[in-house]
Amino acid sequence: MQSEEKRAALGMGGSSGVSLQELVSLADKVLLSVGLKRPAVIATISTKQGDPVWAKLAQHYDCELRFFDALRLEEEMPKLKHPSDVVFAMVGCHGVAESAALAAAGADAELLIEKTISECATAAIAVTRSV
Repeated sequence: MQSEEKRAALGMGGSSGVSLQELVSLADKVLLSVGLKRPAVIATISTKQGDPVWAKLAQHYDCELRFFDALRLEEEMPKLKHPSDVVFAMVGCHGVAESAALAAAGADAELLIEKTISECATAAIAVTRSV
């Protein structure tokens, strides 16, 4: 499982003001569901870059944090399991968690865990199997 852990990208989205506790709780839930303790990278939409909760989340897991703009996230639309017109209207891409996970995992990425929802956050995990 070590090699899976090195390639696992955790994509997350969250409402403004989402708590670190909620993000960690949701992240732990999806990670543990596939037997992982931590992701190699956490990714989200670039509009979250100014919110310190994301840096704290990456610090909690001692992993890389990456931000992608909506245009880059929208490139992942064909691979999304749960595209949302509502999310597109709000942020300019059809999904944040799944798209960010796929973008961070690379060109040959596939979703391992589809979008999982908590009260104010979403999470998904993608891996690159060809490496």
